[in-house]
Amino acid sequence: MTRDLDTARDLGTPRDTDQPRDAARPRDTAQPRDAATRPDTADQARGPAPDPASAQHPAGVPAGSGRAGRRRGLRRLAAVAMVAGPGLVAANAGNDAAGIATYASAGSQFTYGTLFFMVLVTVALVMVQEMAVRLGAHTGKGLGALIREQFSLRLTALAVFCLLLANTGLVVSEFAGIGAAFQLLGVPKWAVIPPAAVLLWSLVLFGSYKWAERIFLVMSLAFFAYPVAMVLGHPDWGQVGEHLVVPHLEPGKDFILLAVALIGTTVSPYMQFYAAAGVVDRGVKPADYKLIRADAVLGAVFACVISLTIIIATASAIGGTGPLESAAQAAEALKPVAGHGAELLFAFGLIGASALAGAVVPLSASYAIGEAAGVERSVSRSFRDAPLFLGLFTAQIVLGAVVALTPVDVIQLLIGTQVLQGLISPIVLVYLLVLTNRRAVLGDAANGPRYRIAATVVVVGVAAMSTILLAQTVLGWFGLG
Repeated sequence: MTRDLDTARDLGTPRDTDQPRDAARPRDTAQPRDAATRPDTADQARGPAPDPASAQHPAGVPAGSGRAGRRRGLRRLAAVAMVAGPGLVAANAGNDAAGIATYASAGSQFTYGTLFFMVLVTVALVMVQEMAVRLGAHTGKGLGALIREQFSLRLTALAVFCLLLANTGLVVSEFAGIGAAFQLLGVPKWAVIPPAAVLLWSLVLFGSYKWAERIFLVMSLAFFAYPVAMVLGHPDWGQVGEHLVVPHLEPGKDFILLAVALIGTTVSPYMQFYAAAGVVDRGVKPADYKLIRADAVLGAVFACVISLTIIIATASAIGGTGPLESAAQAAEALKPVAGHGAELLFAFGLIGASALAGAVVPLSASYAIGEAAGVERSVSRSFRDAPLFLGLFTAQIVLGAVVALTPVDVIQLLIGTQVLQGLISPIVLVYLLVLTNRRAVLGDAANGPRYRIAATVVVVGVAAMSTILLAQTVLGWFGLG
């Protein structure tokens, strides 16, 4: 399970020697992992053989020529590529059917007006994903397990409930997205959704985690159609640049609602659970933190860049026409790339995006509940070894497929689930922030003073947007909104 990471270290990537080894711990379960204490890491504790290309002179000047420096750079890139996984998958799973619908609606309704807000959301996602994988790498435990160990039973139940509530609608939306994609191709959803559910279920249960993860990454390549569509759509680059750097916020309820949906689809609660649990499932150790952090940061940036291109491409095609109403309307953004085949290309991308999240979302809930219950949890185990974990995953797949077969307004469902995600996100982020602030959990790897302040600002900002939307909604019930 750790072969990729061991190979990555052999390629010359430096070990993270700044991480804790003997941090104080009020409980044994909260102690940061010491790689040297694990029976299978004796060789790793001695560290990799020195790389002649990375040796330094006594004066601190790197030895070797510029060619050696380029070799070191290529080795680092190769090392990052070999461990690419949990962070990249988790972040890009946010660009699912619901995410595409939300970003496309932002472009059609407010043209470029949400771009600066998305830049802020990108910063938030990078920080949140980094904290999640740091917890997994340094403790060897997922977010659910750490919440169970560090918080009371009631607070643990609250975290699990919030995740289940948010994920229930998402699982339905993923299968609804698959159905909508095939309907664009003239195939009824009842003929597609059941086989899709069986395929995803089989992929996770009968394949290995590594292969499932690689397949999810390949599926995400469909997102590259949007950057091309953005360029070929000839947007107003002056307006794009201005809205990327100049803050633009509107007090209206429609803008606030969409802003919360953008937060929900970009910084979804399940992403943090999945990223941390995925790191643990891969057997990542503290020495691997730099590599897994690169995976998380690059994955978050890549996902948000794609999100920005979806907004810009849609704004160029149908900007100012109001809220998105159908999948066919969203496909208009891809006409500069595919012409009359835009719906076909959009359908392909929607299938890939929905399938990616269709496995990630139920897995995140299964991981969280399995961790909170303290039972076996891994996609590499059999039903006999992990009945609760795999049973929950199966139940969510079945529920999502069954509900998606009923008559639903797909676009409203997709955006509505993201609003729910945005309302719940602040609660989960508080748990994440508290855990990464505690030196008893992470030792020297805990948030420093500056990072703690920045992360607190992120959580407060997300909570403020959710509170404003709730207040507007409640006031609207009484005719005051």
